[in-house]
Amino acid sequence: MTGTEPVPVRPSARAAHRRKPMLPAMVAAALLTIPALTAATPTGAATAAKAVTESTAPSTPRPTVVLVHGAFADSSSWDAVTSRLQRQGYPVIGVANPLRGLAGDSAYVSSVLDTIAGPVVLVGHSYGGAVITDAAVGHPNVKALVYIAAFAPDQGESGLAILGKYPGSQLPPALTVRPFPGGQDAYVTPTDFRQVFAADVPAGKARLMAAGQRPVALAAFEEPSSTPAWKTIPSWFLVAGADHAIPPAAEQAMAQRAGSHTEVIRTASHAVLVSHPHATAHLIATAARATS
Repeated sequence: MTGTEPVPVRPSARAAHRRKPMLPAMVAAALLTIPALTAATPTGAATAAKAVTESTAPSTPRPTVVLVHGAFADSSSWDAVTSRLQRQGYPVIGVANPLRGLAGDSAYVSSVLDTIAGPVVLVGHSYGGAVITDAAVGHPNVKALVYIAAFAPDQGESGLAILGKYPGSQLPPALTVRPFPGGQDAYVTPTDFRQVFAADVPAGKARLMAAGQRPVALAAFEEPSSTPAWKTIPSWFLVAGADHAIPPAAEQAMAQRAGSHTEVIRTASHAVLVSHPHATAHLIATAARATS
């Protein structure tokens, strides 16, 4: 050490000992001030937070959207529609339609509706439209029906009868029938599937849909509808203008009869929910907003 370096000054042990009690005393004094600070903040900060929460919270809960698929499909056909509705904050339930018969399928969907509290927008595609027409009866929480290239039968009317009234469906000759215990199942022949069901869907996607299609019991198309819910519940209808399964003229006529708010996509196939998910979701959300 050189003579020019400063010499550190160390406190004596006694001085350090005298200062030790001061630290706990200072901490205790600081802690005593915390309740006072906490008590002073709620009036301003908490009130402001409450105001922000109340201003951003919806005035009414969004309705639950219940999606019912039709024949030759399953709930995955709604995937692109579901994701769009969920991003808008709608709770969505994709019901697994049994496809065994109109009365039983409608009873099944009705049992699902029994479990939902709050308002419901009930949506059906294809044969699923006939199902929601019967299932919604007796459910006052169903505020809107939405038909997507669907059947909307009147009382006593069947899907087969509707196809017989309006020529142009390519579906009947494209069916492959396979027996099962107690009845017969109908499939769309895979080589005809895209042309009849999904003409505006990419070929690869259509092949997957054809391979994974769920059959419908033939009896479901022949069974007459009961009291139609569209007579008492507001409805919306998306008409597929290039539908080769349900003729567009039949869709237009059913929409007019039901007094539905109608939109038409001229180039859409029967699988409009797959090829035009944005327009499909938009119509469903429009119905939800109109009835909330």
